[in-house]
Amino acid sequence: MTAPVEVVGALRRRRVCWHLAGCLTLLLCAVYVARRHWPAVETGAVRLAVADQGWLLVGATAASGTWAASALAQQGAVTLRLPARRLVAAQFAASAANHVLPAGLGAGAVNLRFLMRCGLPACRAAGAVAVKTTAGGLVRLALIAALAPACPGLLSVPHVSPAALAAVLGAAVLLAAILAGPLWPRCRRVVTGAMADIRAVHACPARAAALWGGSLLFALLHSAVVIAVTQAVGLALPPLQVALLYLAASSAAALLPTPGGLGSLDAALAFALTTAGAPASAAASAVIGYRLLTVWLPLLPGLLVLGVLVRRRAL
Repeated sequence: MTAPVEVVGALRRRRVCWHLAGCLTLLLCAVYVARRHWPAVETGAVRLAVADQGWLLVGATAASGTWAASALAQQGAVTLRLPARRLVAAQFAASAANHVLPAGLGAGAVNLRFLMRCGLPACRAAGAVAVKTTAGGLVRLALIAALAPACPGLLSVPHVSPAALAAVLGAAVLLAAILAGPLWPRCRRVVTGAMADIRAVHACPARAAALWGGSLLFALLHSAVVIAVTQAVGLALPPLQVALLYLAASSAAALLPTPGGLGSLDAALAFALTTAGAPASAAASAVIGYRLLTVWLPLLPGLLVLGVLVRRRAL
């Protein structure tokens, strides 16, 4: 009887060691990211110290609501009833992981593991994550199309050189040729499964409303954070223009595989604000304030929640 007890104890100790190693790795990633961008964090903290604290509180409230909106959209992407508290905690942890890994891989991996722990097969879980991501992108484009007529002349079509256009077309043709080869059967199965998931979700009006409503609320709350921060630092731009500039900048930054858009979104949003007439210093303060509320302040708590979820085998 002692041998099995010793084996169980050894397995538990090994599991604890792996959990501690995982948590330590996450903390080291957080320290690395914060150290890499520390000058921006320090400058932003100094500038925001004299900003309007009431507007910053509004921005922080809107930022905290983005996790509930993300949870609502993820629930809408599946027909299975998910545990609400763990779902919101998973979105909080996913937002932190998304700032460590590039191109949304962190959030996608966390959501994928969470859905699989809730009983979904891997293919269905991947399809649900893809449905949520696609809905978020479509909602962002729809908001841009809706706000653009209210802000005429604010957005302009960028000039694309013939060489860049030819490179994009060549890459598209190469990708189509690769997918049409041996990968086509697998791609067809993935697309077929995703279409089946979309039909199943939209067959239930409540699920469809949660998917699209959560995606819309997520985009609006992020826009509200930027608007609140611009008001806090005294940036004289109308809120509708700020929202449109943020949506356009975030859509452009999504094309660049950086962790959580760090760097790409900062540059795109600062460029958009200065192009619209904002002073460079005020635009920089607004971007830094947005990052503090949506990235740096929740980063360490989010990674700790991620570690707790992994330890409890919820991911």
